[in-house]
Amino acid sequence: MRGKYLILGIILAVGVIIIGCEATKKAVSEVNAFPIADDIKLGKQVSDQIAADPKQFPILPEASNQQVYSYVKGIRDKILNTGKVKYKNTFKWELKIIDDDKTLNAFVTPGGYIYIYTGLIKFLDTEDQLAGVMGHEIAHADRRHSTRQMTKSGALGMLSKAVLGDQNAVGQVVNGLIGLKFSRSSEEEADKYSVSYLCSTNYKADGAAGFFVKMKGKGGAPPKFLSTHPVSTDRIKDIKLESRRLGCKGAGAGFGTYDRIKNLLK
Repeated sequence: MRGKYLILGIILAVGVIIIGCEATKKAVSEVNAFPIADDIKLGKQVSDQIAADPKQFPILPEASNQQVYSYVKGIRDKILNTGKVKYKNTFKWELKIIDDDKTLNAFVTPGGYIYIYTGLIKFLDTEDQLAGVMGHEIAHADRRHSTRQMTKSGALGMLSKAVLGDQNAVGQVVNGLIGLKFSRSSEEEADKYSVSYLCSTNYKADGAAGFFVKMKGKGGAPPKFLSTHPVSTDRIKDIKLESRRLGCKGAGAGFGTYDRIKNLLK
């Protein structure tokens, strides 16, 4: 009997150690050395740097493309107004469209500056898919994945210089953000939050899954988006499962309107 209790005690101790290690790994992955104020300041500096480099980032003029901007901003606002975005009233959430039909990409900076390429808008089929992408990117900013990932990768010195206004450092951060590969846990979290955001709208909450299915089926060289947001069958399945788990009822919206918006970009 004493031997049985000893074995049981060892099993329980090992279990506690394993759970403790998993909790430690999660805690480490969520460490962020920067306060919210630095996310905001860094985002503004990166946004200014992008605006100052029209060759690499040709921003589509809003004045002559008001319908397109109004449409895309409307999708953004639906997501922000769900009440599920923690920093809705803290971050800028400024949205710019980059006039580059060859690039299938979208990215977000710390502080909520959102950039979407015309190539991605034209490539997608429905408003739900675009909403899924935007929900995913908003989640990256709202969950502070960029500064968290850079903290983890040891880029504290460069980030600190950028926050203090060092333009060379800001330039490096810009390029780093565009090519930043988030951790698997951050990607999974952004997927789940995208579903959660869209669940309380009239969009299909698994819009991000439709986007990844279309991206996965694209021939030729992998789009830039997939180099930083790898897609897999499990990822698509998990997004759909999360939508079912939350009981999302959205049936989809804006099919004809989306085609019209795409035509305005020609």
